Amino acid sequence: MKRKYLKLLVILFGQLLTIMDIFIINVSIPSIQRDLHASHGEIQFMVAAYLIGFASLLITGGRLGDLYGRKKMYTIGLLAFMVSSVACGFSAGAYQLVIARFIQGISAAMMAPQVLSMIQILFIDHHERTKAMGWYGITIGIGTVLGQFLGGYFSSLTMMEEPWRLIFLINIPIGLPAIFLTVKLLDESTISVKQSFDVAGVLILSAGLFCATFALTRSEHTGLGFKNVLLMIVSAGILFTFIKNQKKRIRNASSYLIDFELFRYTNFNLGIVAVSFFFIMLDSYFYIVSLFFQQGLKISPLRAGEIIVFQGLGFILASAISVKLILKYGKKALMAGLSFIIVILILQLLFFRMETDFPVFCLLLFLHGLGIGSIIPSLATIALSGMSEKLIGNASGVYNTFQQIAAILGIVVIGSVFYYFLGEKPDVQNYHEAFSIALLINIFCLIFVMICVFKVPDDVLPELRRRK
Repeated sequence: MKRKYLKLLVILFGQLLTIMDIFIINVSIPSIQRDLHASHGEIQFMVAAYLIGFASLLITGGRLGDLYGRKKMYTIGLLAFMVSSVACGFSAGAYQLVIARFIQGISAAMMAPQVLSMIQILFIDHHERTKAMGWYGITIGIGTVLGQFLGGYFSSLTMMEEPWRLIFLINIPIGLPAIFLTVKLLDESTISVKQSFDVAGVLILSAGLFCATFALTRSEHTGLGFKNVLLMIVSAGILFTFIKNQKKRIRNASSYLIDFELFRYTNFNLGIVAVSFFFIMLDSYFYIVSLFFQQGLKISPLRAGEIIVFQGLGFILASAISVKLILKYGKKALMAGLSFIIVILILQLLFFRMETDFPVFCLLLFLHGLGIGSIIPSLATIALSGMSEKLIGNASGVYNTFQQIAAILGIVVIGSVFYYFLGEKPDVQNYHEAFSIALLINIFCLIFVMICVFKVPDDVLPELRRRK
């Protein structure tokens, strides 16, 4: 039993690195821009390049794990992530850093689907798997908090020139023991029926997802201009071609990238819809609350970072506690968690004002984190519950892809609504109005998540299984 949880720890190293490097660059942007003499556009692509590489190849990463070994792809992903982190840390110019961040994102896409797949395979018992997914949630929380904290800490060091480089080089002391333990402890697993790899499918799907994520990340900063809309239309055409191509290959018994049998699982469909709406809400919230604090309420970046860290602490605590609640109450615990988040958002509408005391900000962010942490691990459990081993890697890649695309979509769409209500010369009242409208949209997203959770089949729930 102890060895099984040691393996889980090794698996979660990859998830920690993946999440940490999404957030770790944000606080360091001013330092990087100054030292590399980067333009605003180049800085935007440093942040976006990671997400573009990550979202574009998650499905491919999951499929590669199915066919060639999940341990093998996880190890390759870890190694590539370390090498690309070194390249980021020693980048001499802005474009080098953009390219290195893109490769980092691709490396993360090789790791992330294997994490969920290996957890599902390692923990067969539903009780143990729910606990393991709780630790998966805790790791996301730690990665979020650690990323923001280390980004700020390293960037503020005065003992060396260009200390921001340490935000990338810190991955080496984390990655080296992770690779050693992966090789030493983890067992290999693949699907039993060997197939060739669908290279054409990878190229078509990656092109479609690249266009989509590139257009969405550009839209975050430049708006939905003609070029971005055109890219989205091109992306839709490529993805439609991909679906037709895959169905044809399946009919002809050729190799394929996505097994559409996935979408015959009711809980998988409900899970990816739920996680999409949840991450549209969550990432747009992160984006908007930071703007609201710093630009609207004139809270300093350091103070705003301290407040947001409380949310991460709530997330970590809830991920640990929610395991017992899910095992005991199942779907009811999720519905209660979603309702709790809605209540906290309403309280934020009422109390997030210029005259609000610092402890109130911290408390409401901490409670928001508690609600978030009680939900995220269980959405993955719902989506992958009952999935056959031959589909698990494919399912993990598709699930993660929906999650990442939804996160970017939330920032773009709800962020655009926020800026629309902000106006050209905003004051505190404009900021509060825009923030309020954005939170109302977030509440509607959470209601859609509740509908999906309500429709989850009863046989997915642990307490009903035990009764039977």
